[in-house]
Amino acid sequence: MKQSFLLIVFSCCCSFLFAQYSVRLIVTDAATQKGADIYLAGDFNKWNPGDYNFKMKIFGATRKVYVFKDVAAGKFAFKFTRGSWEKVESTAKGEDLENHEVEVSSDTSLSFSIAGWKDDFPDKPKPNTASKQVQVLDTAFFMPQLNRYRKIWVYLPVNYNLLKSKSFPVIYMHDGQNLFNEQTAFAGEWGVDECLDTLQRLLNKDCIVVGIDNGGEHRMQEYNPYDDAKFGKGEGSQYVDFLVQTLKPFIDKHYRTQKDAAHTVTAGSSMGGLISLYAVIKYPDVFGAAGVFSPAFQVAPRLYLDAQQMKWKTVHRIFFYAGAKESETMVANMKQMEDALYNSKMIEEQEIIFPLGQHNETYWRQVFDDFYKWLNF
Repeated sequence: MKQSFLLIVFSCCCSFLFAQYSVRLIVTDAATQKGADIYLAGDFNKWNPGDYNFKMKIFGATRKVYVFKDVAAGKFAFKFTRGSWEKVESTAKGEDLENHEVEVSSDTSLSFSIAGWKDDFPDKPKPNTASKQVQVLDTAFFMPQLNRYRKIWVYLPVNYNLLKSKSFPVIYMHDGQNLFNEQTAFAGEWGVDECLDTLQRLLNKDCIVVGIDNGGEHRMQEYNPYDDAKFGKGEGSQYVDFLVQTLKPFIDKHYRTQKDAAHTVTAGSSMGGLISLYAVIKYPDVFGAAGVFSPAFQVAPRLYLDAQQMKWKTVHRIFFYAGAKESETMVANMKQMEDALYNSKMIEEQEIIFPLGQHNETYWRQVFDDFYKWLNF
């Protein structure tokens, strides 16, 4: 069964058809850097932090203004910057801010005061945002297949220590640095722990998540099962062997897990999405489902053939997500892979395409709960 969903959103852009409103954004004050140029980055310009077309104009003695004309009804999001993401607005303590959102249904004028900028706090450490359900299993877990060591994270559901007789499904996720903790994340965390805590309360659905840090300079090789002219010899096969032959047996021995394929999942984004799908293809008796977020299939064209030739004995479930603004080929490449798999008649697929989605953790975080709700354990 193949299911497809298109998330329809409204975006602010001056060229939209049927636009009819104006939106005026005013910065009344900035706590520091008062005379600096201020830019808008948002849905309307692919979150470009230094787009000259969205530079605010001087308005009176101290204020800055930008006016959108002919805006369609709907919602758009944005942030203020001084020309780069290193100079994005922050709280007065240097903390990150959520995106501003504007709901447009009439001519609108909004005023903002900027409390601080991120570069005002160059030495401010990132906060530790991992919940109490997250633990570091090992900072140097040995990977014999690659003769390397790796940090491993484990998220245990809130009921793990209360329900002593219960066993839990397991999701193995790549790029572990980015899953739970803002302090270790490259560009913001997925918020997997907070998401699962919330969904446990709402759905009474529990699982264990094992996060495997990427290998830094080895990431492009470890997450690609095929040799690549630019990045070198593919090590994805050995990496997946590590998951199945070393890490999973350890997790199954030390935690109360449901060990069968129906309750064992792998997931990741970009190269992590690629290696997640490969893991299911190489070890279909181990992994029963995969979350494939914004997959980097363009670096591994051979995977299409391997997917098409796969002889599935049982139905496997693959969740596909892509943002339409990631690249010109992202959605097309993903659909090509979906077709290659679907021809086997033994795959249940779900596809989500977000028209404004870009290639970063912000969007993967937004869709992770859809993926988890879709899992049938």
